[in-house]
Amino acid sequence: MLTDNTMKSSDKKKKLLLINPFNSYQKDTIVDVNTISPPLGLGIVAALTPEDWEVEIIDENFDPFEYREADLVGFTALTSAVNRAYELASIYREEGIHTVLGGIHASMLPDESLQYVDSVVIGEAESVWQDLIRDFESNKLKKKYKGELLSLENLQVPRRDLFHQGYLQANMQTTRGCPMNCDFCTVHQFNGSRYRQRPVAEVLDEMETISHQRIFFVDDNIIGYSKKSTERAKQLFRGIIERGIKKDWVCQASLNFADDDELLSLAAQSGCRLVLIGVESEKASQLQETNKKLNLKMGTDSYQETFRKINEHGISVLGAFIFGLDTDSKEDLYNRADYILNSGIDAIQSTIVTPLPGTHLFDRLEKEGRLLYTNFPKDWERYYFMEPVHRPLLMSQQELKQDMDRIWERVYDAKLMQRKMLQTLKKTRNIKAAVWAYFANVERHNLCLTENVEPVDVEKMLAGLQLKTT
Repeated sequence: MLTDNTMKSSDKKKKLLLINPFNSYQKDTIVDVNTISPPLGLGIVAALTPEDWEVEIIDENFDPFEYREADLVGFTALTSAVNRAYELASIYREEGIHTVLGGIHASMLPDESLQYVDSVVIGEAESVWQDLIRDFESNKLKKKYKGELLSLENLQVPRRDLFHQGYLQANMQTTRGCPMNCDFCTVHQFNGSRYRQRPVAEVLDEMETISHQRIFFVDDNIIGYSKKSTERAKQLFRGIIERGIKKDWVCQASLNFADDDELLSLAAQSGCRLVLIGVESEKASQLQETNKKLNLKMGTDSYQETFRKINEHGISVLGAFIFGLDTDSKEDLYNRADYILNSGIDAIQSTIVTPLPGTHLFDRLEKEGRLLYTNFPKDWERYYFMEPVHRPLLMSQQELKQDMDRIWERVYDAKLMQRKMLQTLKKTRNIKAAVWAYFANVERHNLCLTENVEPVDVEKMLAGLQLKTT
């Protein structure tokens, strides 16, 4: 006969603890709540978990880790944070609690990960997570679960109620996959080379559930790579307008974002304030080196016109540039900095080329014996795009770092960032576009330079112009 205590024990929900680790190597970096977004993958995993489980997320972007009781512990991690995930997983494994790791790094190096966790999810989790939960409940947990690249119809909406309340923007995804094969990128490895798109109506339905005013579309390229995908993006933007969804949003796209005036107009009307574009380099030879085919096709001479057209529609541009390529001389580094400062780009992402596992770049540099930090997994914390981790061809590692420190001081000068905001305001005639670009610059200043800068009081600055950000 069951006692009250046994009934209570059998009714108790199992506990899934999900952890978003922070790279402790960057512990002095200020987390800018204006620009960071929640751990979307963990939110999706939480939503895929059966209702008879309790789910909690620990997010080290905000809170230092404190041990919590759990039956199963899951992690996601970029390469630079994976060592922290391994460190936290060891705490739970010592207590006999099963640990699971997913995300890009574990998908590229599952055998390494399995030295530190009990199970690995390789690739996208939607097709395997519920199998993993059933196996755990049956005490038959496997070491590897390999996800399939499914259609994005009926994609699970993440459990946003579990995200930390400190996030000032939400994020969501409308497409996955990339047919490009850039030398430094793992997207085609993780999400596949086929460009998959969610039904527009489902995207709009999810947008209507989001309470945040600001949204980051995390798609690698929201407009895609064909006329058909561009038309689908227009349909999405029209839907936002027609449903009266009043959100401000930022996205990532390719240079051909500016090819279609109707697309730009619809994007702006539907709330687009900033677009990140992977420019990489102003030199055609370096685009060839990185296999950046679309930029090569369009030609570097088209860059300025692209930025101007986007600005004319009230949208600011965040241009992403790479430094430390094999063909980069010291002169090239400073020429690229000059180009950036004179290009009219509103916000700047300038990083040191970093070979991540799973990329052609990593395989090539490893084969050539040019990786400088190979005490893995500890050294993965250095692979965060701000430190040279390989031996350049045309300069030393120390020279590259010293030159980049000087360049970052120039392009992220505090007064310059403020002037740029006012210039962006003049070009776009859109206060939100200018403010978003400013905070993007502040975030990158704090990532690149040792002395963090607190953002200016934007409202106070604009008060003299009798303008408001809302």
